Amino acid sequence: MTILVAYDGSADARTAIEFAAKHLAAEPTVVLTVWEPLLVQLRKHPLAAGVLAPDAEDEARAQAEASAREGAELALASGIADVTPRAVADNESVWKTIVDVADELDASLVVTGTRGLAGVRSVLLGSVSNHVLHHAHRPTLIVPPPARATR
Repeated sequence: MTILVAYDGSADARTAIEFAAKHLAAEPTVVLTVWEPLLVQLRKHPLAAGVLAPDAEDEARAQAEASAREGAELALASGIADVTPRAVADNESVWKTIVDVADELDASLVVTGTRGLAGVRSVLLGSVSNHVLHHAHRPTLIVPPPARATR
């Protein structure tokens, strides 16, 4: 079986990888970064058409691939031995893409942080982790951020 870890470069995603490495049995792991193709961005934000650079899609793909590699390197450094980075284009929504990839891999577990880089947008639209939890038909682990030190 395979563990799928959603990774977007955020502090919560890093915490999820570190938690998975520390607490889960050694299984092959895929670190997944989901990116939005230009057409999806235009469909969601039609007014942005004038400000998107022609090479924006290639740049988004390259950034996602770099983010997935960064997550895989973090997983290796945290103790996960068998890691594959993967960047996948989002054709509908990030959470659905994560669920679809989990189904494709027949993942034994999906791991995600509580909040990603979407921040304010997730408050308005619902968090990716919440949607994954309610739509993935497989075990899902949502790792909260580390406790903040109180003064």
